[in-house]
Amino acid sequence: MNKIQIKNESFSNLNEYSKIPISFQVESVYKIELKKAGIDGLDIQEEKVGIPYLKDYDVFESPMDWPAKFDLKNWAVFFAYINEKIVGGATVAFNTKNVNMLDGRDDMTVLWDIRVMPGCRNKGVGTKLLEKCESWAKIKKCRMMKIETQNINVKACKFYKSHGYFLGGYHQFEYSCCPDEIMFLWYKDLN
Repeated sequence: MNKIQIKNESFSNLNEYSKIPISFQVESVYKIELKKAGIDGLDIQEEKVGIPYLKDYDVFESPMDWPAKFDLKNWAVFFAYINEKIVGGATVAFNTKNVNMLDGRDDMTVLWDIRVMPGCRNKGVGTKLLEKCESWAKIKKCRMMKIETQNINVKACKFYKSHGYFLGGYHQFEYSCCPDEIMFLWYKDLN
């Protein structure tokens, strides 16, 4: 594969960003079993789904919606290029009111979104984007990065774990639009 270049871009390019598919094939899910109602911890097991299906979170919120919903002045958007062609993108949020994922902290950043063209997945593009986001967060003097994903995105969970993130929380009943999905919150100490 040719060299991957990561560039900090303008939010005026969100139209190009939104053309990068975020959809993925769900082939397995993480199931959670609470031990003694959670008092004795929990057990997380990967299980194959009966019929694999395509999941696309852009149907719930498109990147094109962000400027109307959020003040993006403390956000950054990065594009990944191979041979001058856009093959991926990532967005990070920092110190922004009304972004609940930041927990009111000014020493944490959130990986808001990461996406890679299907033909370029599993080839290092996501890793380069994540590394760039972490570097950006360190420049902002953030101590921690937080990432939200779901129990149906097993590949993403394994990706974050392989890059030093730990599962710091979950919300079993967070999504009214997708009641069978569980929110997973991943964290990494950037110090």
